Formats: sequence, structure tokens, C-alpha cells
Amino acid sequence: GPPPPCSFTLTPPQVVQVAGVSTVTATLAPDQCGPPATPAASVACLEMPGGNAVKRCYPSDSTGRAQVFFEPYVAGATYIATGRGCGAWIGQPPAPDCQLLGPYAAAL
Repeated sequence: GPPPPCSFTLTPPQVVQVAGVSTVTATLAPDQCGPPATPAASVACLEMPGGNAVKRCYPSDSTGRAQVFFEPYVAGATYIATGRGCGAWIGQPPAPDCQLLGPYAAAL
């Protein structure tokens, strides 16, 4: 079949300041969408493995960019970012061949 309509990138987990609070974030964004294609139905996820591992995921906005935040930040903990980027040919539903990204682990 044809190649996927879009490719995506995922940032590794990183600490950022949000309203003066340290938070971990990861961002999934479209890299290339050749015409006639557009990003669609993407998601970025973050988790901190451990006894009470909780995975937080956030869907993309209208630009195809998804940014997830994980609180509370625990210094020295390992965080794992994953994502799924799905493109679509213009006028069509999301293509079934989504790009899986990660896992990217970082001790922060």
C-alpha cells in the first residue's frame, strides 16, 4: 500500500515550569505531511513507572500537536514518553497505519 500520509516526532520527557510549578511534559508533533494529507487523531502519553504507575495521555489539537503534562514532578524519578501519530488523506478518515513513537525514558 501507499506510505503513511504523515510522519511525527515525539520529544523525550523534560521538566518545564507551568505557573511556577515543576512539571514533566512530552510533545508529539507532525513532522511531514505531504499534500494532500493532514495530521489527525494523534496522542502523547507520559508515565512514571512504579508501584502506582499512572499513564497520562492527551489527544492532539487542530494542528495535530499533542502535549501531555505529568504532575507532581518527582526529582530523580524516571519518566517514559510514548505516542501515536495518525495522518489522513484530505477528506478521508485517519489512515490505519499510525506511527508509534517511543518509548523514550528519562531520569529527571
